[in-house]
Amino acid sequence: MRLPVIKHLVEGPFDEDFFDETLMVLERLIDAPAIKDEELDVIGELMSNLEGAKAVMTDIRVNKVPEKEALNAFMKRVLGSIDK
Repeated sequence: MRLPVIKHLVEGPFDEDFFDETLMVLERLIDAPAIKDEELDVIGELMSNLEGAKAVMTDIRVNKVPEKEALNAFMKRVLGSIDK
C-alpha cells in the first residue's frame, strides 16, 4: 500500500460504491487465464490501495475524522499488523 495513492483516491470525486465496483472488476480480471504473475502483483497492489482508500473514507465520512488524521491512523494500523 502506498499512502500517496490512497490519499489521491480519497481526495478524488469518488464514493465507496465506485471503489466497490472497481474492486469487483479487478477481482474478475485476476481469474483471466492470460494474466501473468507480474500483472497479478500490480492488480493486487491496486486492490490494496482501493481497500485502504475505502477504510480511510469511512473514517472521514462516517466517523468524522479529519483526513490527515484518518490517513495516519490507517497507516499505523497497517504497520501494526505487519509487525505482528
